[in-house]
Amino acid sequence: MKSRLTMSVRLIFIGILLLTSIAAAPYKKTSQTPMEDLLAALGGSECFDGSAFTCVTIEVPLDHFTPADTRIINVTFAVLPASGERKGMFVTATGGPGYSGISSADPYLAGFSEDIFSAFDIVFFDQRGLLYSGDQNCPVAASVYYQQDARGKTPAQEAALKQSASAFSADCVNEVSDHSLLPYLGTKQAVEDLEIFRQLVGDEKFWLYGESYGTQFAQTYAASHSEHLAGLILDGTVDLTFDGFEYYVQQTQAFSDVLTESLSACNDDQACRKDTLGNAVRAYDTLAKLIENHPLTFRFPLPEGGFANRQFAFADLEYVASSQMYGESDRMMFTRALAAAASKLDLVPLARLLYLDLGVDPQTLDLIPDPTYSEAVFFGVECQDYGYPGHSPDDKADNFITTLDPFEFSIPRLSSLLYADMPCAYWPNAATDLTRPGYLFAEDVPTLVLGSTADPATPYNNGVSVYENLADGYLITQEFGPHVIFGRGNACPDDLVTDFLVNDVVPAERETVCEGYLVDEYVPLAPRFAVMFGSPQKALSAMETEIYYLPEFYYWDGVSPTSVGCNYGGTLSFAPNKTGTRINFTLDKCALAENFIMTGTGFNNVNTDRFVLNVSTTGRWNCKLKYDRKGENIKVTGKCGKTTINANDFDSDHLWHILPNIENFSQSDN
Repeated sequence: MKSRLTMSVRLIFIGILLLTSIAAAPYKKTSQTPMEDLLAALGGSECFDGSAFTCVTIEVPLDHFTPADTRIINVTFAVLPASGERKGMFVTATGGPGYSGISSADPYLAGFSEDIFSAFDIVFFDQRGLLYSGDQNCPVAASVYYQQDARGKTPAQEAALKQSASAFSADCVNEVSDHSLLPYLGTKQAVEDLEIFRQLVGDEKFWLYGESYGTQFAQTYAASHSEHLAGLILDGTVDLTFDGFEYYVQQTQAFSDVLTESLSACNDDQACRKDTLGNAVRAYDTLAKLIENHPLTFRFPLPEGGFANRQFAFADLEYVASSQMYGESDRMMFTRALAAAASKLDLVPLARLLYLDLGVDPQTLDLIPDPTYSEAVFFGVECQDYGYPGHSPDDKADNFITTLDPFEFSIPRLSSLLYADMPCAYWPNAATDLTRPGYLFAEDVPTLVLGSTADPATPYNNGVSVYENLADGYLITQEFGPHVIFGRGNACPDDLVTDFLVNDVVPAERETVCEGYLVDEYVPLAPRFAVMFGSPQKALSAMETEIYYLPEFYYWDGVSPTSVGCNYGGTLSFAPNKTGTRINFTLDKCALAENFIMTGTGFNNVNTDRFVLNVSTTGRWNCKLKYDRKGENIKVTGKCGKTTINANDFDSDHLWHILPNIENFSQSDN
């Protein structure tokens, strides 16, 4: 349940890929396999251009539980056949609900051991109604809805909350292409689609991994078909025994706690504490109080040049803060943006994150369609899986407010998240059964339960409760960490999961603790004014850092040519070159610090750790310079006025000049 991963998180995984198919290196097939024969017989084809997966579409009953109903729908599965001796089928149920598993398939392979490729047919799928399996979506309604104030502390706010939930439900339903599917999108229906696929494959048993909402899916499948599971992995686990109210209270508290802990960690870092004027928690609360009733107007630099007057409201702050709590790097990026607002009175970094998280064009604020996620499927599943009390839509909405109102006052930050399911009060054909399932027992199914103590979306204790009730459970805990921990680069959970899958080896202890951390090390802000740099060489080094940590670049997909407005005027554009060896930059009167204006070009080669700028600067210094950093050495050559510059320096900011999220560029530096 309930992990709407934001664009920022999604782009981390997409950014891992960049220009190549990650399956190409580990996947070495030597002969035709039975799975490939089956895929061919089912009419399989490449899922999309460049994908390592083959997609097959199968017909399934629209309503698995009414045999007299003969209607059918199509559901699509993506398969990467085992490259070596086949052990079986490994199926991943991704988060959401509403995220396309097929679109996630290629990026997710980056986190898999080569041993998994060799032993398993790897399977992802688009749940019924989603993208390849029906493409029901309502992006316009969702874009409007998530910019509305979601507080319910006053009668006026309560009325507005009900109105926005009602309007969204109606608008979303009107926007989807096939209303008749909506009553049949629930998880109990969807798991039967997987069961039909298993029967087609012919495996008596397979291995199932669920992450976030996928644990909701996986537990539901296991409750009905545990005899067909050789092993189960739950990562970022939902406790299905909670009703929606109980779950959202715990989730909102977890988001608030992770935000507070992340800001408190800033206070323990000298540079971060300085940039937030002594206390990051106070900086957040001060900004929240300032915009509690009235938004702030600010100038936003446009990607096509110039500025536009924009507003930043309380709802914007809560949306971007919660969206950035899913992982360690996202938390640091939020803290850094908050620091800019506190110490520079600059709301632009927060706005940059907001527009990315909302999925809107920073130039026009128009929606950028994201076909890989569907809000219609989210609520189509959610409102079938969770029933809410009430005799009418308004009665249900009133019950939301009455039940959750005390917690809105007791949870100090991000309390608007309490009402995330409120559209279910108005959703057509929503569930009326309030009964919750008992805990999964899963006899004869060894089960790994993974979780992190700083998971805001599926609170850690959810997984502990599920683990404690399993017949054969093992708990793997990452200290602090992100939402969902397998395949995110921590060898401890990754090795345990791989050994479980490939070698049938369970962890040595029932409970294992893996080291982790809460937030990436803070990256200090550059001074606002050029005079504070001391020299053009220091300014250029600081500008390298500022370019890297522009949200549009930090979360860039590595493929799409992109332009951003520089904070104090001008533009910066970046794109890969044709051979994929470099990221090329173009600067047009770009001022990332006041009175330091750069025009020219540059490039970055991540694999050789080289960054170059060839720029003319105006403002504080009128220069024509080449800044060339390779590793920890910086060489700056050129002229400032009549003074010749030929300087070699050690890069004291080298720690901030390494981008771990940008990979797969050629080692060549041509």
